[in-house]
Amino acid sequence: MIANMSKQDLRFWLAQVEESRDVTHIRGADRDEEIGGVLDLSMRKMGNPALMFDEVPGFAKGQRVLANILTSTQRINQALGIKATGSEMELIQWWRSYMRNAPTHKPRTVNGGPVLENVEEGAKVDILKFPTPKWHEHDGGYFIGTACLVIMKDPDTGWVNYGAYRVQVHEPRVATVMMSPGKHGRLIMRKFHERGEPCPVAVVAGVHPAIFMLAGLEVAYGKSEYDAAGGIFGEPVEVIAMPKTGLPVPSYSEIAFEGYIHPNDEVLEGPLGEWTGYYAGGQRPEPAIRIETLMYRNDPIIVGAIPAVPPNDNTFYLGTYRCGAIWNQLEAAGVPEIKGVWTHEAGGSRMWTTVAIKQLYGGHSKQAGLIASQCHAGAYANRWTVVVDDDIDPTSINDVIWAMCTRFDPREGMEIIRGCWSTHLDPMCYDGDTDRRNARVVIDACRPFNRRDTFPIVARSSKALDDRIKAKWSHVLPKS
Repeated sequence: MIANMSKQDLRFWLAQVEESRDVTHIRGADRDEEIGGVLDLSMRKMGNPALMFDEVPGFAKGQRVLANILTSTQRINQALGIKATGSEMELIQWWRSYMRNAPTHKPRTVNGGPVLENVEEGAKVDILKFPTPKWHEHDGGYFIGTACLVIMKDPDTGWVNYGAYRVQVHEPRVATVMMSPGKHGRLIMRKFHERGEPCPVAVVAGVHPAIFMLAGLEVAYGKSEYDAAGGIFGEPVEVIAMPKTGLPVPSYSEIAFEGYIHPNDEVLEGPLGEWTGYYAGGQRPEPAIRIETLMYRNDPIIVGAIPAVPPNDNTFYLGTYRCGAIWNQLEAAGVPEIKGVWTHEAGGSRMWTTVAIKQLYGGHSKQAGLIASQCHAGAYANRWTVVVDDDIDPTSINDVIWAMCTRFDPREGMEIIRGCWSTHLDPMCYDGDTDRRNARVVIDACRPFNRRDTFPIVARSSKALDDRIKAKWSHVLPKS
């Protein structure tokens, strides 16, 4: 079956996951409490199987909901087409290589595809027919867009951009989209509205994870995520042009709809439990999408990547990418001897970044921290940036805190930076609705450069002694 499927199809990846026995099928869970409740419990520990919900009460059998998709390194690797058993650090290095080499293939427009199996226009459109879940107990509605693509085209340059912005369904032909200030979609929308024109938009709610992952990453302004996705597949992404807007959507999309966002047309949206672990955004007016066309496959699958208290499906996959991106951007800025980068799960893979370096000169560690906190991949909603020596494992929060407790001097090693790029989803942002900023801390937890040779040595066996002990006494040692 897999051999006859396109590798760009969500169902190709799903078949791989099924072969690995890495998906749990659940029938009969209701969409108001039980789908979200099961998912919440499953996401509290990364590595649990993906979840496929079917036979949702009140909805047609075969209309399914897939979630907990990218909460294991194996499933991420399968989506990217790399060795399934690779480690997290190997995945970081893969992202570094991918971004450094920047392979691209421009999308190819085709005349057909599975998404055209069902097409509704005008008054026949009904996005409420799908079992869109209420993902959290206190959510203000049903969010069809979490693992989604929100697609727009720049009216000046023709640049096609897609991002993973949250999309709530309200009426058969009305949805809303929430885009934070500074995000590419909001910048494009503003261009149309400043001209007094409606902004064309298309939304995809179900697509191959590799295409979706790029929607949540910091692809550079003016660069198309479709081109980057083609680089992952090694071939152009096949797209069809939506009939009203002409916007391209993947031909293997599960559900896709298009419409317009008119100037000053807003609907009360939210709240949604978000990636920071709070309902920090509350309920507020957000841009309304007036839907013209709906397309969907037979037995469509809504795909969710759900934000929640970390760790969660929304942050786990982002972490390894962001580590690779920050690492590359530090090197591009001229910071040498970066030995590791980790964005900790507790901070939603954004709010805490650790950088390990081999110190070469006075000020090296401070330089690394300041740049990591403000480079494009590390700047959005960051709170803590910690720099440690290369003997510290940046992925081990215990080791990082030990370095902070024993190598950090508050007189010299801490910088507070004010007025930085944030979002209303950050519960500690300030300056109101239109200028959402935060303050952040850069911590130098490296040995003082001028005391490197006299600093107390670490009370731990050398690697050479470790190896000798393991070779002789492995039969009595605990399994690592």
